[in-house]
Amino acid sequence: MNLVHSVALCAALALTAASPQVRAQAPAGIWAIAGEMTTERTDVAAIELNGKFYLMAGQAMGSEASPIAQEYDPVAKRWRDLAPLPKGVSHVGIATLNGKIYVAGGFTANVHKNPLDQFIEYDVATNTWRTLPPLPAPLGAVGLAVLAGKLHMVGGRGPDGMTVTTHYIYDVGEARWFVAAPLPVARDHLGIVALDGKLYVIGGRTGATVDNTAYTDVYDPAANTWQTMAPMPTKRSAVATVVYRGQILVFGGECKNPQTGQTFDEMEGYDPKTNHWTAFAKPPVGRHADGGAVLGDTAYFFGGNAGCGGGMPQKTILSFKF
Repeated sequence: MNLVHSVALCAALALTAASPQVRAQAPAGIWAIAGEMTTERTDVAAIELNGKFYLMAGQAMGSEASPIAQEYDPVAKRWRDLAPLPKGVSHVGIATLNGKIYVAGGFTANVHKNPLDQFIEYDVATNTWRTLPPLPAPLGAVGLAVLAGKLHMVGGRGPDGMTVTTHYIYDVGEARWFVAAPLPVARDHLGIVALDGKLYVIGGRTGATVDNTAYTDVYDPAANTWQTMAPMPTKRSAVATVVYRGQILVFGGECKNPQTGQTFDEMEGYDPKTNHWTAFAKPPVGRHADGGAVLGDTAYFFGGNAGCGGGMPQKTILSFKF
C-alpha cells in the first residue's frame, strides 16, 4: 500500500450567500511516515523508554504468536533485535516501571484463542527476561498501565472466549497480585493510560469485532471506584492509545466497514480537565492492532493492519503531532 509521506489538514474556506467569507477551522494535526519496521507486524505492543521505542510480541513473519522483541532508535532510525520473549504471543499488555518493561498475557492462536497467564519483566540494561508470578487467570488483549507505582491490568478475554471485567493490581515490591474494583463493562481490545493520578480505560469490544464500545471509564485508586465519563465520539476497539500534551489520543480501530475491509481512521482526543472529546486530522489510511507511544512532541504508531482482521499488515511507522 502506498501512503503519502505526510498530510497536513489546513483551514478550509466556507462561503455563504448571507454573510461575508467565513473561515472554517479544519481538524488540527499533521501526519507523516517516520520510518519503517524490519517486518510487517500486527497486534504488537509498543512503549517508549529512555528515548527509544520497544516493540514486543505480536504477529510477525507469518507467525500467529511471535516472541520477537526489538528496540528502535528514532534518531538514528536503527533497529536492534533483543532477547526474545520466553513464549511467543500476541495481543499483550505492556507498561514500564522503574526502568523495566512489563508484558502481560496474550493469545497464542487465532482468532483470540489460547491465552497465557504469562507475566514477564524485561531488563533493558542486561537484555534479559525474568518470569514473574503468573496472572491470576490466562487472559489476552488486556490493558496494562502503571498508576502510583503499581501495575494495573484491566479487562481481557479468557480461554472460554468471553470478555471479563477483572481488574488486578501487581505490587512489584511484594511480587504479588491483588484484586481491585472491576471494570463497569466487560471488554477487551481496549485503550488504557494513566494520567494525573487516575486510570483511563477507553473503547474496546464486549464480544465480536462488531461489538465495539465508546465507554470512557476512569478509576480513582484512592476510592477504589470507577466513574463513567463522556463517551468517545466513535465506537472502536483494537485502538492505539497514548497520552499527548495532556490529552488522551485514541487512534484507529477495527472495523469501520467489514464489507469493504476498511479500518477506522479516526484520531480523537479526550481532555480530562473538560471531559470533552476533540476530533483531530485523519491519516490517508486507517489501521488497527498497532502499537502507540510518545516521544517529545510526537506520537508514533507502529505496524498494525490497514484492513479488517489480518488484512494488509503494515511495516510503516506513522507520526502525528499538533
